[in-house]
Amino acid sequence: MQTTAKKLISVVIPAFNEEACVDELAARLSSVAATLVPTYDFEFIIVENGSVDTTYAHLLAIHARDPRFKIIRFSRNFGMEGAVTAGLRKAQGAAAVVMCADLQDPPEMIPEFLTYFEQGYDNIYGQITKRTDEDWLRQRLTRVFYWLLHRANGGKVPQGVSDFRLVSRKMYTVLNALPERHRMLRAMWGWIGFRHIGVQYVRPPRHGGKSTYALFRNIYFALHGIAASSITPLKLIPIAGLSLSALSFLALIVMTVRWVVTGVPFNGFGTIVALQLGLFGLLFLLLGVLSEYVGMTFEEVRARPIFVTDVEHGFEEK
Repeated sequence: MQTTAKKLISVVIPAFNEEACVDELAARLSSVAATLVPTYDFEFIIVENGSVDTTYAHLLAIHARDPRFKIIRFSRNFGMEGAVTAGLRKAQGAAAVVMCADLQDPPEMIPEFLTYFEQGYDNIYGQITKRTDEDWLRQRLTRVFYWLLHRANGGKVPQGVSDFRLVSRKMYTVLNALPERHRMLRAMWGWIGFRHIGVQYVRPPRHGGKSTYALFRNIYFALHGIAASSITPLKLIPIAGLSLSALSFLALIVMTVRWVVTGVPFNGFGTIVALQLGLFGLLFLLLGVLSEYVGMTFEEVRARPIFVTDVEHGFEEK
């Protein structure tokens, strides 16, 4: 009797200062894998992203116990986008799951992702309906970010979409072939296309450790990500210029009519100064948008690698 070969599923996980989470992460991933043994095999690719705590030591111990857990250690922190890229380049599975190490992406959702994968979907993404660990300000800023990302990319990035997803081999193969260094993976998956579906979930708090969230750093990440994934901000520059020109022309007509009717020009020194300051502020804002694109163009032309690997464990094994 002929048996059907098991499908290999690669799970790619960036880890930065997650010493309090990786042991529980490994235990829960192993538990989920055990329930899927008849149909699937797993490889767990954990990218140690330049941690300064004992994350690497914990990962070595996990790898020693279970060789399915493979480790890529970076020479320094190259960000989540670099870590996911490195893991996907090593993936061998029929599909790859991308998730975080802090267990805010529940491993127990993987079987549901696989159900949709077997139905022919190439991109099954987690869609967050509620974030249980964010204050009022962060929740509002997150909504604004997703709205801007959605609009800037022509609706290809669904509202509330996270990095937590399962993608087919043909999809992550296309991603691996894309050459750009500046990446917003959430937008890149939407650009690639293929059949996709969202799975809604409430995002739980971190299992342990401390969040690396910082307001201004995250705002920069959001703006940089929008610029890296879309040229929409550049399209706003001529629109702003035309709008200001039209307003200036209308203001000139109003001032001319008023001068003809009243015969006495009003004292407009404060208004003129305010307009000058406003226009110069807008000018430098638009120059800032241009400089961001010029900087990214420079780094793309320089063509340095997205990440630098220090050491790998487990990839030499079959």
